[in-house]
Amino acid sequence: MRATAWQAGATALLALAFIAFSVPQALGALLGGLAVTAGGWLSSRVSLGGGVAPAAGALARLLAGAMLKWVLVFGVLALGIGLGGLPPLGVLAGVLVALVVQVLALASR
Repeated sequence: MRATAWQAGATALLALAFIAFSVPQALGALLGGLAVTAGGWLSSRVSLGGGVAPAAGALARLLAGAMLKWVLVFGVLALGIGLGGLPPLGVLAGVLVALVVQVLALASR
């Protein structure tokens, strides 16, 4: 949960910085960052939910959570860039910032 909060904050700051370029860039950064944040949250719910299980079940939940995360992220990005017409640079910058902040938040324990 701590990593999710950091990701949301960093995404909001990036979107505010991108307003200087244009509103679509800022919306793209917000969409990219929130897609990774929501994917991480979904992954944690699937992977860590369910209580104690045998190793095969725990591994299956872990893999299912990771797969759902990336399906959600790529789906949202495809819709935002393809159908929404958001600039790819802003969207990818949001994804990059959210992923870097996730790694830093998890490593700073």
